[in-house]
Amino acid sequence: METESEPYVRLASLRQLHQVMADMNTARSLADTLQTVADGAVNALGYEMACVNLVRPDGDLVVAAFSGNSAAEALITGRAGSRDSWERRLTMGERWGDLVFIPHTEGWVLDDDDVPQWYTDGPAPRFEDEWHPSDRLFAPMYTPGVSGGSSGELLGVISVDRPRNGRRPGAWGREALQMYAFQAAIAISNARLRANMQRALVRLEREQQALRASEESFRQAFEYAPSGMAIAEMGGDQHGRILRTNDALCRLLGRPASAMRRYSFSDLVHPEDIGTLLRTSAEGGRAELRLGRRDGSYVWVSLRNSVVADAADGPRFLLTHVEDIEERKRRELQLAHRASHDSLTGLPNSAELRSRLSARLCRRPAQHGDLESLDAAYGHPAFDGPAGHGFDFTPGTGEAYDGYDHHVHTAAPEDDRDDGTKGLAVLFCDLDGFKSINDRFGHNAGDAVLIEVARRLSRQVRDGDTVARLGGDEFVILADGLGRADAQDLAVRLRNEIIQPIRAEGRAVRVGASFGIGWAHCGMTADEVLKSADERMYVEKRSRPKQHRRAG
Repeated sequence: METESEPYVRLASLRQLHQVMADMNTARSLADTLQTVADGAVNALGYEMACVNLVRPDGDLVVAAFSGNSAAEALITGRAGSRDSWERRLTMGERWGDLVFIPHTEGWVLDDDDVPQWYTDGPAPRFEDEWHPSDRLFAPMYTPGVSGGSSGELLGVISVDRPRNGRRPGAWGREALQMYAFQAAIAISNARLRANMQRALVRLEREQQALRASEESFRQAFEYAPSGMAIAEMGGDQHGRILRTNDALCRLLGRPASAMRRYSFSDLVHPEDIGTLLRTSAEGGRAELRLGRRDGSYVWVSLRNSVVADAADGPRFLLTHVEDIEERKRRELQLAHRASHDSLTGLPNSAELRSRLSARLCRRPAQHGDLESLDAAYGHPAFDGPAGHGFDFTPGTGEAYDGYDHHVHTAAPEDDRDDGTKGLAVLFCDLDGFKSINDRFGHNAGDAVLIEVARRLSRQVRDGDTVARLGGDEFVILADGLGRADAQDLAVRLRNEIIQPIRAEGRAVRVGASFGIGWAHCGMTADEVLKSADERMYVEKRSRPKQHRRAG
């Protein structure tokens, strides 16, 4: 822009300045905006060279754009000067409004600072307002929206060198450069905002793409998982209600997805497993239990829970993984059954018999002779028994409790008389004549006899009674709640059932049976109870003539 005509400015110059400002605000990127600012200072304001120094996040200023001299551009573009050096420059020289002019008479002190700069040669000035090659003119750019400019945050500095007319800018030239710097600050701020918005949009789009990919991955993993998956509500009135299930779970339970949405897992779980389900933690909880199928049967499953947030601080859902463990549970039950049952007859074995018997006995009973002292002690929370048990006693019932799982003490009828006491009868059964069957007809025949005897004994006892094979041809029956006469009647029925002919290896054979009746009561061990019944069995066996010990 020519200054000879000041205060008269050519219309073409105004149009050119207007066009440059428009270009600054329509540039496609921050880099284009910075270059447009530098080019505009040369093309519209009439300076031979212009440089845009932009404040970096660390506070230093970097040469972000250069115009007017390709050699100087290659020399300093991208180089940075410290903020301290720039603050020194902006506080020196003459103040032309917001502009800073440092004449050559003062600027020589800046030759050795760290601000990137170029040097031009030329003759010394011939008159007062002629531009000297070492003169410096800076137009600071401040963040928009701050009145007074210089009181705002420094955004950058436009450096210009040597007006084309060779003279220092007059009033109009200074005003134009100051106005230009103000508009450039607005354009650069807007370009930065657009760049930040574009980066944010790109980042948001990438995050949305990642979220969509994650959701699709989850959907595929959920829908096509080989084991059952379910999503249930968490919290609120509908806590636990199933919202969504995959095909594997629907097939496992034989229920369509539409029907599954009417239930919660507490509706489907086996009644005996409801406590296990309720004890299962929602976050990271795991349990093994049975779920009901549509046909009324139950299947063993392993449930594993995890919490899924729908959005930040949004609703939370319970993701439940359901694994079919029916086959494993069947194997476990089979192994447990084999460990506790006789492989030939299927009856509980010796170990299981002793376990069941021990479960009914505590170390020391409340003796019948202690009733008066127990009655006297009644009303106290507890008193210590001889073995360290705490006992509570309910007067008039004849039953004492030791405070452990509400154990009911096992009592026994008095010897040789039926006093009406009901107890746990232990019937020890030994087969008579079994050895001769093994010797004459072989072990296969003997096994067939044992199997049939086990079947007959089991058929004659009540639900809840135990028939066990102790080993060889010895069996034991545990029958609770019997008086002495009841136990004797049971032994007679069992003996009469056993002596009936048994088909073994194509022939009819017979065995007899000797029974000894013992009584279990607290204070005895399982082995002591069995030994007592065994001794009574041998007494009974010896008391009968040999020819009557078996039916034939």
